[in-house]
Amino acid sequence: MKQFFKTTLFLAIALCVTCAMAQQRDPRTREYISPTRIVWSQHGDLISHSEYLLNKGIGQADLTNAHICVMRSTADNHPAILLDFGRELQGGLQITTGMPGDHTPVRVRVRFGESASEAMCEIDNKNGATNDHAVRDFDITLPWLGVREVGNSGFRFARIDLLDDNRELHLKEVRAISQMRDIPYLGSFRSSDERLNKIWQTGAYTVHLNMQEYLWDGIKRDRLVWMGDLHPEIMTVSKVFGYNEVVPNSLDLVKNTTTLPNWMNGISSYSIWWIIIQRDWYYHHGDLEYLAQQKDYLVELLKLLFTKVDENGIEQLDSRFLDWPSNAHPEAIHAGLQSLMMIAMQSGSELCNILGEEALAEECKQMYEKMKAAAPTVCKTYLNSGKATAAPGNKQGASLLALADLMDAKQANDNIIEVEGARGFSTFYGYYMLQAMAKAGNHKGAMDIIRNYWGAMLDLGATSFWEDFDIDWIENAARIDELVPDGKKDIHRDCGAYCYEGYRHSFCHGWASGPTAWLSEHVLGVEILEPGCRKVRITPHLGDLEWAEGTFPTPYGVIEIKHTRNDDGKVTSKIKAPKGVKVVR
Repeated sequence: MKQFFKTTLFLAIALCVTCAMAQQRDPRTREYISPTRIVWSQHGDLISHSEYLLNKGIGQADLTNAHICVMRSTADNHPAILLDFGRELQGGLQITTGMPGDHTPVRVRVRFGESASEAMCEIDNKNGATNDHAVRDFDITLPWLGVREVGNSGFRFARIDLLDDNRELHLKEVRAISQMRDIPYLGSFRSSDERLNKIWQTGAYTVHLNMQEYLWDGIKRDRLVWMGDLHPEIMTVSKVFGYNEVVPNSLDLVKNTTTLPNWMNGISSYSIWWIIIQRDWYYHHGDLEYLAQQKDYLVELLKLLFTKVDENGIEQLDSRFLDWPSNAHPEAIHAGLQSLMMIAMQSGSELCNILGEEALAEECKQMYEKMKAAAPTVCKTYLNSGKATAAPGNKQGASLLALADLMDAKQANDNIIEVEGARGFSTFYGYYMLQAMAKAGNHKGAMDIIRNYWGAMLDLGATSFWEDFDIDWIENAARIDELVPDGKKDIHRDCGAYCYEGYRHSFCHGWASGPTAWLSEHVLGVEILEPGCRKVRITPHLGDLEWAEGTFPTPYGVIEIKHTRNDDGKVTSKIKAPKGVKVVR
């Protein structure tokens, strides 16, 4: 009997340990990436065989000491090297060393950069460079004949400086460690325009990089879960990867750390976005069990929002924010918050009906109508402010007014959003500007702005989309994958504002992925009509494209779509939907 209890106790302990380990299992996988090129070196005469670092590595030191890059320092000169890993990555470095005669560990300085110039900079409290959220500039000690792994940041470039005097550093390999979820790209987009294809893929990759333990804003800075910023990211996740647990985990994280009547992330509009996200996530994936878990919070949040509308139907929210470029335009913020509240009332009404809260659903509907009746006052304030132009910060308000039916979409498009093309667009709210243009029937104009605005980042060497971008920045700007030539502007150091001045600017921000979701929604033309994609409408808008094809993930499998423009200008579509999905046109 005693042996039985011992065995039982052992098994119970083993089970607890196994469960604890399972709870901590990392959903990400590691990929080792060798440098694609050497961008720059300092005291090149003190560095031999740097080309060996471009060889494919294995992450193992050996006793032959062959194919070694040797860096030698003197009392006065310390060599350094700048490596390019070819694309934006999330992770760190694996450094494998050889065996110089001196067995003493060697000190080096490592600097990561999302641009070549960031990897070359100092943290001087002037250029914006920081170690905020992720340490990207630090000193380490490397072993003799060994391997060390360091770093956890977003980067494409890495600079290594030999710090000690009169030392030899034998570098066998320097490889990037990329940490990402190993998940298939179920959604796809291809068309007769390779520029649009690359933009779709770059937006998808930008979000993929941010799908870490949670769904982050950025992989260098803003490694946080911001609720409002999640909406365009989640739209991209749904169109590219389908269901992924990183989304509900992130939604729950913010909900569980925000007790009412507090606002999510301290921002009123971000709690509003939570309601809109819950509606859109449910329509994409049809997870009623998960939605039911949100019921209590949803009900109380809607009741709280009712108290933030005056007797005339005008929002009276505190902690007022849309996005950074609109921050200096209170009239645009007011227009945007009024619109977001109305969209949330529509979403809340739908969700409450699904969850059996019919009375509250009716209250949401009535609040929507009350706020809509205030449209003349809201629009007059916005349009007469003298700031409802194409200047940065104003297209946000117009786009949300159009999406909430407070302003005619064609009027918003013709008089504000399309004026001066991509000028005044922002990476976050650009998605909603594109949506408003589509609502106005201006799909061709929206596609041109995608090409010009998001495409301009690609022209500057980007492999992921940025926290913010102003089309006016491109004048005389150097590419981010080269050291800035004399007479050229360093777009990373010299541009940016608010919380992202200079090198603090994130060059991989998931909220900038809007074109990926938009192209799937409007060019492939997929509109979800019933929760879980049980019923979808497919209406292509090819603009000036000859053809477009792709896939759209649903809980039942992917929908295969191909649209081709015939010689007579008409579009022929071939659609293959999985069983369980009804397609209407």
